[in-house]
Amino acid sequence: MGRTVRDTNLETRAARLRLTPRRKPYWRVLETGLHLGYRRTKEGGGSWVARRFIGEGRYIETKIGTANDLQDADSVALHSFGQAQEEARKWWRGEQRRALGHESEDGPLNVATILESYFVDRERRGSKGLAQDRSAATARILPSLGEIALSKLTTRRIRDWHAELARAPKLVRVGRTTKQAKSRAVDPMDGDAMRARCATANRTLTVLKAALNHAFHEGQIASDDPWRKVKPFRAVDTAVVRFLSGDECRRLSNASQGAFRHLVRAALLTGCRYGELTRMRVGDFNFEARTVTVRESKAGKFRHVALTDEGRMLFSELATDKTSREPIFVRDDGRLWGASHQQRPIDAASTHAKLEPPATFHVLRHTYASALAMRGVPMGVIAAQLGHADTRMTERHYAHLAPNYVADTVRAALPTLGIVEESNVVSWARNSDG
Repeated sequence: MGRTVRDTNLETRAARLRLTPRRKPYWRVLETGLHLGYRRTKEGGGSWVARRFIGEGRYIETKIGTANDLQDADSVALHSFGQAQEEARKWWRGEQRRALGHESEDGPLNVATILESYFVDRERRGSKGLAQDRSAATARILPSLGEIALSKLTTRRIRDWHAELARAPKLVRVGRTTKQAKSRAVDPMDGDAMRARCATANRTLTVLKAALNHAFHEGQIASDDPWRKVKPFRAVDTAVVRFLSGDECRRLSNASQGAFRHLVRAALLTGCRYGELTRMRVGDFNFEARTVTVRESKAGKFRHVALTDEGRMLFSELATDKTSREPIFVRDDGRLWGASHQQRPIDAASTHAKLEPPATFHVLRHTYASALAMRGVPMGVIAAQLGHADTRMTERHYAHLAPNYVADTVRAALPTLGIVEESNVVSWARNSDG
């Protein structure tokens, strides 16, 4: 049962009888998107109704029953304020189950049901990352746990699933479907691969726990002990940052085709995300201040990104003969860049540039930040350029690249021992200008 809310205008019959009779109900929020309403009539008594927000300004509504304004509540024909809340929540749980194909209220809820309820609630709240979490649930939670009743979901069952997920083959995407690639089983001797699988298992566990916590707070589960005792794998989220050398940046830029080359160059010169760049308007570029403004970032905050002379030349070129409201970056056909439109062009450019492994658009952001870190730029400045809320994420990814006092002291103090012969062989692993 969900938490009973309080409302001085609705919880007693005396308070309700003082309300002005009207056709429109007096609404009280029970939880995000769910409201209980009291409709006061001129005849003396009132009735309870419930409604649920379903998006785009629309609601679905139902009658709960008669209020106990003139007679004592019996929870059947006459309902108190608290009883009406219970009925409203029960009605909505029934609506959720029917939407998932569970026509009957009989039988226990299962994991699939509460996952969908959780995602529906996130969709109404405009939660970010919803599509990714839905995909993870479909591929990694539902096949193993979807049909399990919540009453039978034990700590051991969740822990075994979590451990098995870390050993499972990597999922690959084919078209719009995701399936397991059995030929790409994880090599237990490959430390990086195992770390990545454990990190994926932890992220999926977080989605499951969030859905279970939502059901718990909605009163659908009596206890949160089964999943609260399951702990994520430790020390698996160590940052592994890949960045490009100066030569690789030039090769990738030269290999990029058409309008996509503008995006690649801008990403390398600003550290902005793909979505931040594609949303930029000409008015966001300030020639005199040598900045571009990111008005809609991942964190929801705007920031000003400083440009070098090279960056100012690029944005000046792209902004020429455009109005302030026009987008800076458009495709070759003049249309806007959309979600994932960057993937094929950067894969093709990586192939032509002979980058192995192929670069991703986010690698360009890492390249920008890594270049600043290796030149001694303070972590706070890099964090501000990238739009991080503080320096914790920045330090986690780039602090090891910054000039280090301890390392510099050791290199200056330790004498040459003469135990390694000099060689004129040049390493091709990484250019010094990266």
